[in-house]
Amino acid sequence: MIFSKKIQDLALEAESALAAQYQHIDEVAFLNTQKVMDAFRTHRVSDSCFQSTSGYVYDDRGREVLEEVWADVMGAEAAVVRQTIISGTHALSIGLFGILRPGDVMYSVAGKPYDTLEEVIGLSGTPGNGSLRDFGVDYDQTDLNPDGSFNFAEIEDKLRALGKRAKMVFVQRSKGYLNRKTLSVDEIGELVKFVKNISPETYVVVDNCYGEFVETKEPCAVGADLVIGSLIKNPGGGMAETGGYLAGTRRAVELVSYRMTSVGIGAEAGATLGQNKSMFKGLFYAPHTVAQALKTAHLAAYMFEKLGYVVEPRWNEERHDIIQSVIMGSAEGLCAFCRGIQAGSPVDAYVTPEPWAMPGYGDQVIMAAGTFVQGSSIELSADGPIRPPYAGDFQGGLTWAHAKLGILMSLQQMVDAGLVTL
Repeated sequence: MIFSKKIQDLALEAESALAAQYQHIDEVAFLNTQKVMDAFRTHRVSDSCFQSTSGYVYDDRGREVLEEVWADVMGAEAAVVRQTIISGTHALSIGLFGILRPGDVMYSVAGKPYDTLEEVIGLSGTPGNGSLRDFGVDYDQTDLNPDGSFNFAEIEDKLRALGKRAKMVFVQRSKGYLNRKTLSVDEIGELVKFVKNISPETYVVVDNCYGEFVETKEPCAVGADLVIGSLIKNPGGGMAETGGYLAGTRRAVELVSYRMTSVGIGAEAGATLGQNKSMFKGLFYAPHTVAQALKTAHLAAYMFEKLGYVVEPRWNEERHDIIQSVIMGSAEGLCAFCRGIQAGSPVDAYVTPEPWAMPGYGDQVIMAAGTFVQGSSIELSADGPIRPPYAGDFQGGLTWAHAKLGILMSLQQMVDAGLVTL
């Protein structure tokens, strides 16, 4: 890999400017590692927890310990953590169908949920496919204020109008493909308190994808009833090969476990098929791996901002997830950005990504993901929908050195394509 001297100099300038941010990231990683280690010790994780099981498995101690550890780390009462959950969208679908019933309302208070939930909810897709809407569940939403804060006045009005039908207040912590800021755990905690004062029986459910271990606490620690995420993002630490989790109150987890398997069985069965070890190991690595990804995001923000691009968040702003958005302004720029990340990947570096109609998305999407686990976004990856403002979302990085190389490769490719002038 050959990079221009100007790109290399800009990277060195960025690393010097980011010293304070990097120190903070390391401090958070230490505290989160301490939390994980305390949970491992408390619940007596041992080699026997890693054994493979098959069949019904009503008494898999490794599976039970993993879920006890997970609940502790998330600040929750209980958790289900399974390799049979294939993605964040799958985990979220389990959570939504587990809690909501015909006549209930799913009320999203941070604007429209992530694209892949639209068909799950019934906002798009073919009627009759089995969406929440098909089962008589209604949907409502309130957008965030222009400054990214919750619109508490409208939330109160709608909660009082909906009454007991407001079964779920849904919060997407990360911005996804929306042009907004990511929500902090403290902001979510303020929302939970506000909702519970008006409607104590309403479940507050948080899509926690991309946010785990960025802060020293998770949404359950500030009162959320349920948090949901994917193991091929932050909490899998780059080690988990598949899987997802749902953690929260005992009742919420009980309800979603019946949707995950069947009513009456819930979380009491399920073969681990040799995946426990990778999930334990991934959780152990997760605080460190997330720290690598955050350092990478800061670096990308600094370099692209200095080159005149609009970035969100900015290089010196506090972060609440691992995603770094760069507004490319054109489809050509977005594609070049993603192709550079692909070229700097350890797997399939020779492949040229192209936009395509991915299942669950309304627009064509281009994705760079030369990863050891297909689609893993805790590994170095970049993606974005082919629609204005043509924002590229950059995330992940198992190691700082590789992630830095990926950013340099992306910039060099954009320079070579005449899209960036140094």
